[in-house]
Order: sequence, then structure tokens, then C-alpha cells
Amino acid sequence: MANKDDKKIIDKMVDTNKKIEKGVIDGYKKIESGVVGGYKKIEDKFVDIFLKKDGESIEEAKARLKEEEKKRREEQKKRINI
Repeated sequence: MANKDDKKIIDKMVDTNKKIEKGVIDGYKKIESGVVGGYKKIEDKFVDIFLKKDGESIEEAKARLKEEEKKRREEQKKRINI
């Protein structure tokens, strides 16, 4: 059975581990946010330069491309199931 001193040590260790955990998670979230944000900027620039049609916004181009991809996949499934 743990005495009072052991309980204090255990409580302090648990508290310290929670602080470390929070620091690691917060650091990971910052890195993840930076990476995802950077990727989205690159993706938007690529769509803007190479895939966007005249008068089309980046969001409209992405929606159009997504719909075209969906149609291609449906056509591919039809050809496979013939």
C-alpha cells in the first residue's frame, strides 16, 4: 500500500506526464496545420495556373474537376462490368 509520500510522487508524475502530453499534441497540431495549409496554397496555385478555365474561380474549377473525375470513374465501372 502506498504511503502519503508515494502518493504525492505519483500525483506529481501524472501531472508532469499530462503537461508533456499536452505539449506534444499542441506541437503536432501546429505542424499539421502548417503542412496542410502549405499544401492547400500549392494546390490552389496549381489549379489556378493549369486547370482553371476562363472566368472560373478556383473553387469552381475544383468542383468541376471533382465532377469530371466522378464521371470518369462511373464510366470505368461500366466498362469493367460489361
